[in-house]
Amino acid sequence: MDFTLNTKATKNIIDLVLSLPETLYDKRINEVMSKDFFESNFWLYWRTMFAFEEWHSALEMKLYVERFIHHIAGLPDFSALKFTKYNQYESLVLPLITWLFAQGVTVQNGTRVVNVEFDITPEKKVAKAIELIRDGEHGGLDLTENDLVFVTNGSLVENSNWGDHHTPAQYNPEVLEGGSWYLWRKIAAQDPSFGNPDKFCTTPEESQWESATVTTLDARIPAYIEKIAKRPTRSGKVVTGGIVSAKDSKWLMSWTVNRQPHFSQQPDDQTVVWVYALFTDVPGDYVKKPMRDCTGEEITREWLYQIGVPDGEIDELAATGAITRPCMMPFITAFFLPRNGTDRPQVVPEKVVNFAFIGQFAESSRDCIFTTEYSVRTAMEAVYQLLGVDRGVPEVFGSIYDVRELMKSTSYLRDGKKLPIPGFACRFVDKTISGRMLEQYNVI
Repeated sequence: MDFTLNTKATKNIIDLVLSLPETLYDKRINEVMSKDFFESNFWLYWRTMFAFEEWHSALEMKLYVERFIHHIAGLPDFSALKFTKYNQYESLVLPLITWLFAQGVTVQNGTRVVNVEFDITPEKKVAKAIELIRDGEHGGLDLTENDLVFVTNGSLVENSNWGDHHTPAQYNPEVLEGGSWYLWRKIAAQDPSFGNPDKFCTTPEESQWESATVTTLDARIPAYIEKIAKRPTRSGKVVTGGIVSAKDSKWLMSWTVNRQPHFSQQPDDQTVVWVYALFTDVPGDYVKKPMRDCTGEEITREWLYQIGVPDGEIDELAATGAITRPCMMPFITAFFLPRNGTDRPQVVPEKVVNFAFIGQFAESSRDCIFTTEYSVRTAMEAVYQLLGVDRGVPEVFGSIYDVRELMKSTSYLRDGKKLPIPGFACRFVDKTISGRMLEQYNVI
């Protein structure tokens, strides 16, 4: 499918990329992009792949375009995506945890940190104590300048709640003691350089959406998946190659089937499907109630309807052909909310001696959020700065500064249509290096 960006919509993207970051502080995407842009296929691909909404940050939209401009060609068919063999927990998290345990790292379960107290003077800022709740009892830990404290401020999965096949997931956006948002609030109250958590956690209706994990129990539902994916679900290859979106779905529902088995111990006759929807507060097309009020079985009905299962088969298949667990996430795209240059603290704020922020709500230049790489990058920056390690953090790929990538992306954004150049001007363009490159990359 084409991007269907007209001249005005294409100019919107170019103007966004050329904008200075500070001109986009606290601005929403719909404040800088036109109706033409939002009616394009490009926006459909973009919002369903990255979970952007019109009210999200124009600054983050700019960072995303710049970060992935070399992958624009792979947006419609997801050919730019790479996948781990199994789910991310088994492929990434579990090996890391296993390695940390082998190094003697101690993990204290049943413990919640509620504050980090600082001693702040004009010369330096020192984390001096950790307040915590362990097994329901309040306690603390005194710190010295030689101790190092790394805090994940804010969390996209805070207050996530699981339902099951017969129970809806609960929507709870309240900031609770012992959570990441509560901790960041307590820290931020001590110094302006520690950021502004309320920018991200006080409008959950603008950051929430819901997902569901569907596990099929026999071959009936996979038969419909294979009609769309055009390949067997148990071929050992990625099945859908990315998300499949129902563009006219009232929930704006999308789904994907990664390489099966998705879990190493998954039975051979089961297929795991991940479903998500951006609009959880409106009735569905088949299930006439909001997604956030639905059980796993009801979400399965709506999904089966969207993938073309005949109406007469939907209820039976949803009841006996799958087990579905919904998950409601109030803050899942909180980091996409409009912000300025100081709402997220620097990884190591100015004059801080023994403390660092890490994760999606710490400020790292040029990179975009909602990626594992961003979290790893902030952790590297934190360790290198606090320990004085003379080693550079890997640079963000500089495709935005590569004229060849810019030309290729221009051609793709125009769906391969060449720029109209008057005949008399062609004689001058053809003789230049730029002209030859424009022709090479199908711009003219």
